[in-house]
Amino acid sequence: MHIHILGVCGTFMGGIALIARAAGHRVTGCDANVYPPMSTQLEAEGIGLIDGYDASQVDLAPDLFVVGNAISRGNPLLEEILDRGLPYVSGPQWLSEQVLGSRWVLAVAGTHGKTTTTSMLAWILEYAGLKPGFLVGGVPANFGLSARLTDSPFFVIEADEYDTAFCDKRSKFVHYRPRTLILNNLEFDHADIFADLAAIETQFHHLVRTVPRSGRIVANRRADAIGRVLELGCWSELEWFDDPDGWSLAGDRSRALCRLAGEVLGEFALVLPGEHNCLNALAAIAAARHAGVPPLLALEALAAFRGVKRRMEVRGVVRGVTVYDDFAHHPTAFALTIEGLRRSAPEGRIIVVLEPRSNTMKLGVMRDRLAESLAGADRVICFADKLGWSAEQALSSLGARASVFDTLEPLVRTVVAEAQAGDHVLVMSNGGFGGVHQKLLDALG
Repeated sequence: MHIHILGVCGTFMGGIALIARAAGHRVTGCDANVYPPMSTQLEAEGIGLIDGYDASQVDLAPDLFVVGNAISRGNPLLEEILDRGLPYVSGPQWLSEQVLGSRWVLAVAGTHGKTTTTSMLAWILEYAGLKPGFLVGGVPANFGLSARLTDSPFFVIEADEYDTAFCDKRSKFVHYRPRTLILNNLEFDHADIFADLAAIETQFHHLVRTVPRSGRIVANRRADAIGRVLELGCWSELEWFDDPDGWSLAGDRSRALCRLAGEVLGEFALVLPGEHNCLNALAAIAAARHAGVPPLLALEALAAFRGVKRRMEVRGVVRGVTVYDDFAHHPTAFALTIEGLRRSAPEGRIIVVLEPRSNTMKLGVMRDRLAESLAGADRVICFADKLGWSAEQALSSLGARASVFDTLEPLVRTVVAEAQAGDHVLVMSNGGFGGVHQKLLDALG
């Protein structure tokens, strides 16, 4: 079968392309401004890419169009598909019908930590010899790919609450029907599609409803919104983490221990800093146990876990200044990331270089929380190009610690002028940020 994918360079849709190719289909795709790293990953797999959405692509005559959720009505190719009555399907629906239906799906949902936790879980199963298929919203360093298809009965997936497609406004994750489900945390986000937190909680409960009674939900005890979701009804086995009566952490900042019902099972050894990443790992250990992986083996696997690209990824060290790339795009994530870096590297200054780029941030929904979330940094340098609100005003409580720029060149010059040996430059954005990471490294050198 020939499948043509609209929006193929997005991480999820690129993963669909890799899985479809592995399943034996001929796969082509298109996107606006075809870009790496996904474009190079797809081309290496023999997937043909077209730049743009010209309506003439219908002449490729694929058997099926798979439409990403970034594609809206008015898109010329989508309009041609609809006018001609050509067969199309959303990415999540295709994945559900063609891949997931016959497999034991382990899904990871939550506002924060989905990509890291999914990567940890996939690696634990891999380390245990279970050879899982997976689809992750990033590139786990242990695998070097964001998605793969195997003959294993196990499939690990990052369960995103964002909407499915132009024609299906349910969250993506309602298509996945997991047997094992991690509910990591839940806060208000995606203000472009959800009116409030209650609307997101409703979608999360739709997900809970799809877990069979023989399935297992691993849930964060300290996440109030998750508690409210489960109070609406839970028909599956339930295990809590970050809970003294369930899965919990023990120890000080330098030594974290894994406990179950108060019994110490072993010690964490993680490449990623921060208590939040220990909790991500705890959830992954609990979920892997449902698939038959003993906790001690899971802890052994985590000692060999190498992280995820763009999740506290060290991009380089020049003149003693370390430059990190992190995908954080929500105030809670900003604060947790800064706190984790501070604990792992208490001696150096933290210079945050921030691009508030997500739809929620651009709408200004989180602007009143921005300064507080960045208060743990020694210096905040914000790129505020085309924001609909004043970043200067939002960061005013930080005083001289904060500066705002609307072009990259003076931003880079400022960072380079101020950075000293031992400093940590933490770049946070959910986009390419104009290649600022390499610009900083080049300028520092």
